[in-house]
Amino acid sequence: MHFAYGPSLIRVNMPDHATLMAEVSRRFHASEGFALATINLDHLVKLRQDDAFREAYAGQDLVVADGNPIVWLSRLAGRPVDLVPGSDLVIPLARLAASESVGIALVGTTDEALSAATDEITRRIPDCRIVARIAPPMGFDPDTDAARELLRQVRDSGARLCFLALGAPKQERLAALGRIEAPSVGFASVGAGLDFLAGNQTRAPEWVRRIAMEWAWRMVSAPKRLVPRYARCAAILPSEAVAALKLRR
Repeated sequence: MHFAYGPSLIRVNMPDHATLMAEVSRRFHASEGFALATINLDHLVKLRQDDAFREAYAGQDLVVADGNPIVWLSRLAGRPVDLVPGSDLVIPLARLAASESVGIALVGTTDEALSAATDEITRRIPDCRIVARIAPPMGFDPDTDAARELLRQVRDSGARLCFLALGAPKQERLAALGRIEAPSVGFASVGAGLDFLAGNQTRAPEWVRRIAMEWAWRMVSAPKRLVPRYARCAAILPSEAVAALKLRR
C-alpha cells in the first residue's frame, strides 16, 4: 500500500506486526539503525501540506498502518495491511530489545512522564535497560543544532533503540535526522505511547478499540483540540478512497 503526493511516495512496507518485529530483530542483530513511522489519517493531512514532513517520511525505513482508515484504504486498494498502532508498539519493542540486550532511550514531553514511563516499562519487563531519558525544552525544533546534540546524547548513551514521543511532525523529522547523526540507533516514533504508559493520558477501553471507535473516544475527551483535526481528516477521505480504487485498477 502506498500514498503519492507529487514526487513523494509513502509506502506502508511493514504489513503486519510479525513482519515488523522480524525486521527490527534482524536490524538489531546486524547493528543497523532504522526510523519507524506509524502512518495515520492525520499524517496524510500533514503530508499534503508540509514539504518538510514529506521529506522526513521519505527518510523512514519502516512504516506501519496506525489507524483503521489506513487499513480500510489498503483494502480498497487491494493491498491489505494490518492495523499496527504506534501506542501498542512500546512494550513489544522494549521486550524485543531486552531479549537482544539492547539499551533503550526515551525522548518525550516531560521528565516526570519519562520517569513514570520508565517505571512502567521496567515493571513489565524487568530485564529492560533504559539508558537515557531526554525531555526537550518547550519550542524544541528538530532542525536545530540542539536536535543534533540530543541525537548525539542518544548515540553516546549506548542506546540502540530510541522511542520518540514528541508528536507529528517533530518526531518523524527527528527520526530522519537521527538516521544521519546516529545511524546504528533504531528510532521509533510512538506519539502518545509513553504518556499512556506514564498514566498522563488514558487509552480508550479495549472494547472501544475493537469496534474501531477510539477516535470518537479521544474526540469526546478533548473536543476543542480534536474536532477540527478529525474534520480535516474526514475531508480528505473521499479523495484518498478514489486514489485507493485507482491502485486496485
